This record gives sequence, C-alpha cells and structure tokens, in this order.
Amino acid sequence: MNGAEVLDLARDAVWITLETAAPIMLIGLTVGVVVALFQALTQIQEMTLVFVPKIVAIFAALILFLPFMGAMLNGLAGRIFERIAAM
Repeated sequence: MNGAEVLDLARDAVWITLETAAPIMLIGLTVGVVVALFQALTQIQEMTLVFVPKIVAIFAALILFLPFMGAMLNGLAGRIFERIAAM
C-alpha cells in the first residue's frame, strides 16, 4: 500500500464517520434548540428539562438510523477488505 492509498482510505473513513454521526448530532442539536427556546419563552430553568428530551430523541434517532449507519460501515469495511485481499 502506498501513501496515496492510505490517504484515500483515511479520507473515506473520516467521511463515513461524518455521514454516520451527522443525523444523530443534528437531531440532538434541533431538540436542544427547541428545548432552550421553550425554556426562554416560559422562563422555566429546570436543569433536567434539557437532558431528558434530548436523550429520548437521540435514542429514537439511533433506532431509526441504525440500519443506515450499519450499511455505511459495512460498505467501508467491504472496501477495506477488498484492498487487503488485493495485496
């Protein structure tokens, strides 16, 4: 394996990491902003109000996006194994 192939593999790994983590992170961000807006509008400053909806939304998003994330990681692993077998 030469340097270009290693860089290509690392770039693919970073890109797959971003693609698999982005939906979960965006849902967590959206729920956090909505809860913060709700707290600002109602002036309820309860600390646990921030965490519970965010945790529930992230677990629901994980259940929803887990097949997509698994398929992405499976594709990356397949490409890595093909490169190893080609050596």
